[in-house]
Amino acid sequence: MSSEVKNVLLPVVDSSTKVLIVGSMPGKQSLEKQQYYGNPRNHFWPIIGELLHIEVPDDYGERMALLRKHAIGLWDTIEACERKGSLDAAIRNEKPNDFQTLFQSYPNIELVLFNGAKAFDVFYKHIGLELLAGRAYKKMPSTSPIPGKNIKSFDEKVEDWGIMQSYLSQ
Repeated sequence: MSSEVKNVLLPVVDSSTKVLIVGSMPGKQSLEKQQYYGNPRNHFWPIIGELLHIEVPDDYGERMALLRKHAIGLWDTIEACERKGSLDAAIRNEKPNDFQTLFQSYPNIELVLFNGAKAFDVFYKHIGLELLAGRAYKKMPSTSPIPGKNIKSFDEKVEDWGIMQSYLSQ
């Protein structure tokens, strides 16, 4: 039986954000910790470290400051859904977040990267790609540690995610 899950993580974005990384819905560990990409096996933070050529701090507040320093923002396509467990495949009856207001409030976002197929599919279905007019966007390989089809190696993911480097503040 599925249960209602609310996304309690607010967008990490400010007026200097150029790259917005959009996930689907935080997993159970992330929601419990109140942290984006809170599962220590998720490749998100190691990929960020590789792309920025730095060691990512363990402290979550420092991680958020690091993203802001480099003009990277985070949010999710789903505000609420029904889901048992943490798998994207188990998501049902999703309600999208309000990206129209977000993009109106933060017009400097130039690149939107969807972290995995579910994030892209929900955005496409409920919001529409028209909202991205004037912005670059791309569906990226998921950073999730959950095995699935079309799994890429860590190095392949780093290479793919490198698309954001030309947008980042140094």
